[in-house]
Amino acid sequence: MQRRSLVVSGAALCSPFAWAQRSDEVTTLDEARRLHESGTAVLIDIREPQEHATGVAAGALLIPMSQLGKRVQEIPVSPDKPVLLICNTQNRSSSTLRALRQQLGEQRYAHVRYVHGGMSEWAKRGWPMVKP
Repeated sequence: MQRRSLVVSGAALCSPFAWAQRSDEVTTLDEARRLHESGTAVLIDIREPQEHATGVAAGALLIPMSQLGKRVQEIPVSPDKPVLLICNTQNRSSSTLRALRQQLGEQRYAHVRYVHGGMSEWAKRGWPMVKP
């Protein structure tokens, strides 16, 4: 199995272009919850372990952004099942999505989206969370 490295730079996270949204990149928090809870999509929480300790969406796959390069093969590549990346807001997940598409293939990850609002908004809404 070939391993690839995924690099998401701090510059990409701070870039003014990181804020531009393409409709094929983003999903709303409400839609993400609906898809995840119905089993229609895979929710991947890319926050770091200390952030996971505050609570995660039940059933979410936990792949910290710092480990993503080593664990990229865990991201499903089937276009039949959407993959939703979530972080605390949406800054890291949007940058991670763009890095995945740019470095590993736009078509290969066309079914991946980031969740607008992130886990901070999930928690503000009082939605269910579990300790990992």
